[in-house]
Amino acid sequence: MIKNILPALLGLTAIASAALPAAPVHAEDQKAEQVHVRGSIVSYSGSALKVKTPEGETVDVTLADGWKLASVANAAVTDIKPGDFVGIASLPSAGGGDGALEVLIFPPAMKGAGEGSYGWDLKPNSSMTNATVADAVKGVDGRTVTVSYHGKEKKIAIPAGTPVVTIAPATNDDLVPGAVVFIPAEKAASGPLAHQVLVGKNGVVPPM
Repeated sequence: MIKNILPALLGLTAIASAALPAAPVHAEDQKAEQVHVRGSIVSYSGSALKVKTPEGETVDVTLADGWKLASVANAAVTDIKPGDFVGIASLPSAGGGDGALEVLIFPPAMKGAGEGSYGWDLKPNSSMTNATVADAVKGVDGRTVTVSYHGKEKKIAIPAGTPVVTIAPATNDDLVPGAVVFIPAEKAASGPLAHQVLVGKNGVVPPM
């Protein structure tokens, strides 16, 4: 989803699709098991990226041929409008519906990427929903959005302070020690194999 330098939204489409779950496939069509690597860069060289996870584990990630790179930029909950395509990680709320953990607003060229609602590993029982905003209503504590996907609807509250981001360009020079990354990768015998990397820069980190 993006070349090492992202000159156009066309390239951005790929990184966001992979940063979010793909639609389920039949057993006979299943690809390699997916794993998400989150943490801070220890070192980067060529096709090798060493990452320290929040749990203190050091993970050696192999970058596949043609791997793509992007970053995230801050957005605001007030930027979310009906018709926007978003990816929202959320948890079920005690009062019904879901409460957002983070929101990714896709650029228009990425509308439809990974559409659906799937289990996610940001927190126990969390889900990721990639969907179109049907309506957005401002509330006392943030905003509630109704999103639609595959003919279904889901209502998600976005409390004040919830991280809201969009996709932005990045270059290999941003892969410096201490930079925070989110890497959707494949499980391989030698460790995670990554085709895409999202890196934090300018104080913004990938919240997904």
